[in-house]
Amino acid sequence: MIANKIKRLLFGLLLLPAAVWGQSHTISGTITDKGTGETLIGATVMDLRSGKGTVTNAYGYYSLTLPGDTINLRVSYIGYRMVLDTFVLKQDERHNYAIVGSTELNEVVIVADRVADHRSSQISAIEVPVEHLKAVPVLFGESDILKALQLLPGVQSGSEGMSGMYVRGGGPDENLFLLDGVPLYNVNHLGGFFSAFNSDAVKNVTLYKGSFPAHFGGRISSVLDITTNDGNDKKLHGLASIGAISARLNLEGPIVKEKTTFSLSARRTYADALIQPFVAMLGIEEGLKTRGGYYFYDLNAKVTHRFSDRSRLYASYYMGDDVLYAKVKTRDNETTYYYDSGIGEEYMKFRTSWGNLVGSLRWNYEITPRLMMNLSGSFTRYRSSISLGYEDSYRSPSYTSESNVEMAYNSGIRDAAVRADFDYQPNPNHKVKFGTAYTHHLFTPEVVSVSYQDHYNIDDYRDDNYDEQLDTTIGESRIHANELCAYIEDDWSISDAWKVNCGVMLSGFSVQDAFYPSVQPRVSGRLLLTDDLSLKVGYSYMTQYMHLLSNTSVSLPFDLWVPVTARITPMNAHQVAAGVFYNWRGLVDLSAEGYYKRMDNLMEYKDGASFFGSSTGWEDKVCLGEGWAYGLELLAQKSVGKLNGWVGYTWSHTERLFDRKGMELNHGNPFPAKYDRRHDLSIVLMYKPSESFDCGITWVYSTGTAATLALQNFEGQITGYYFDENDRLVPGYQSVDYVEERNNYRMPNYHRMDVSVNFHKEKRHGIRTWNISIYNVYNRQNPYMIYRSYSHHYVFEGRSYNSALVQLSLFPIIPTVTYIFKF
Repeated sequence: MIANKIKRLLFGLLLLPAAVWGQSHTISGTITDKGTGETLIGATVMDLRSGKGTVTNAYGYYSLTLPGDTINLRVSYIGYRMVLDTFVLKQDERHNYAIVGSTELNEVVIVADRVADHRSSQISAIEVPVEHLKAVPVLFGESDILKALQLLPGVQSGSEGMSGMYVRGGGPDENLFLLDGVPLYNVNHLGGFFSAFNSDAVKNVTLYKGSFPAHFGGRISSVLDITTNDGNDKKLHGLASIGAISARLNLEGPIVKEKTTFSLSARRTYADALIQPFVAMLGIEEGLKTRGGYYFYDLNAKVTHRFSDRSRLYASYYMGDDVLYAKVKTRDNETTYYYDSGIGEEYMKFRTSWGNLVGSLRWNYEITPRLMMNLSGSFTRYRSSISLGYEDSYRSPSYTSESNVEMAYNSGIRDAAVRADFDYQPNPNHKVKFGTAYTHHLFTPEVVSVSYQDHYNIDDYRDDNYDEQLDTTIGESRIHANELCAYIEDDWSISDAWKVNCGVMLSGFSVQDAFYPSVQPRVSGRLLLTDDLSLKVGYSYMTQYMHLLSNTSVSLPFDLWVPVTARITPMNAHQVAAGVFYNWRGLVDLSAEGYYKRMDNLMEYKDGASFFGSSTGWEDKVCLGEGWAYGLELLAQKSVGKLNGWVGYTWSHTERLFDRKGMELNHGNPFPAKYDRRHDLSIVLMYKPSESFDCGITWVYSTGTAATLALQNFEGQITGYYFDENDRLVPGYQSVDYVEERNNYRMPNYHRMDVSVNFHKEKRHGIRTWNISIYNVYNRQNPYMIYRSYSHHYVFEGRSYNSALVQLSLFPIIPTVTYIFKF
């Protein structure tokens, strides 16, 4: 009898958690903008009675499991009116909320609660409102997301005007750029003066500088996750703009109202038309006929279809290309062949182009109120080409001769990928993500093609015709590779004070009969000391299976993307970070964060090697080494109110070491990385006192970048005699350069101020905006590069010299005016 009572008691204890759990129910749904129907990423949903809450995911979806009771639900998002909803939770329920945005409110200042940075478990992540990124003053009045992100601590730019990103001591190839979840390999237009991201098409931007969540992989320095607009599901809206060098158009609206939407953004420069007269004038000065120019374009398109509240389909497309070309007529005169007078012409041609093409299809489905699935397939193509050509022709009434020679250097990547991601929230304390992905890579690292055509014809001699053609391709063969990964992560609220995000990514890369597996643990945690103050720590291990080979510190289209091979092993990095985060009165986020990163298997060209030349493969031209970086980042960010912006400061140090046998650089000694900078300060302020006027100002200061220059010269043979300052004839010597070590020279410190103002006026069919921007307000001559010139002759202390260090600066003060019409 006693035994039976004990059995019943134990059985009851086992059923108790299930009974308690059975009393819980799940609230789920989507949060959207009432005016446009766009889903809102990162909106806060909280039950005020229990204090439990969550945030919407990348698709505006939330799931919150609570005990059955009266629920006081609060929905909030920065820049939107708060929504309060009270109801009794008796079963699983779906609650969709469309909240009112700032464009539909009469007040200019909107303050809404949000999950502040100091409360999240993620360290080394920054999310800046897209509208703030658009408002940052930039070159030629073109709003640019990457240039705005360069103003954040821990993120550095390359040379003057460049949009390449160098995050915490990493190179430009160590950043993963995701556009709607699909990687882009080259995100620069014109070598970096503009980025490939059209801000009109962007909805959300999140930058991870380290301690990545486990669902990201493939790079070792940063992840930039960009989500594009789905499109207005209520009515047609658009924007048209014309500026100093480019024009752009944005259209979005319903295909089927509140069911199927589209979003289309296009942009093109017309710099080729503007500079063509100047190119022709330069040619005339040299006695040549010259035609040339540069242009880029990009196109973003997206279609979203809602089958039901639980099921949505997304189709995204991106295409962007840059073209730089020149054609010079080097001969145009009357020539005689076979006693026959005619016209002979000769041309030299140059053309380089590069660009991305990306397409993806994603299906988002709510399996249960607690479990969401996202299936996707994507295709990515990046290619670059440089071609040089020669044309020679002769035409007369009886004789024709034509010849054409062209050499092209091509490189590219093609990816085909499938992916499955799941979001599972069993209760408010756990948000679990897991999934898997497979990618097939096709690399063509360096292929040289040569074509030759020769033809002549004499009309008086039917048999005297001649045709010859030659087409050949040399260089590296295609490299096929397969990449597979799986991950799981949990954002776990252990208590009100402790919160942890922990996970692991398992990946493998198969190439040339070699297989590289990798286990990559990730963890970050938060300790909430008060409601406004927290401490965070994080650790991550990352592996990267591809490299970017570059000869310069500037991102150029002929830099080569190459995979790991049987001889070249993957890059990897360990990074630890810790920081203190404080939210002051719900208005300003303050943070101080330190980090240390160790990198291995970094790749650089050997001394004297370059991408040109096919006598040896690229694997024989490179060295593998290691690097380390550490620093301190300070940030004060205000995202609400009439006056907002941020102030960021970074102190950092990064070095490289290539001392492996046969792969030594700098004699096997450590040297500063070419993007090593000790100090970096950015001040970004935006002020909007009314709906008709707003303005912005940016000031940046940074330590000069590192460069390799010959700082010592030895006298060689006498090249001639020159008069000194006392009119005495002195010998001039040929100087022999001596470079002591890599990156031994610091360029002058960089600083610059930009301002912009916008004047808005409501018209009958929309809002007209005039933008006036001034880049480099006080005309600072910042260095783009410094080089040794041998065309400069000068006399110093009685000796004659024929070389000097010369600074090249690109951009003086540049005012621009842009017209924008939004309807």
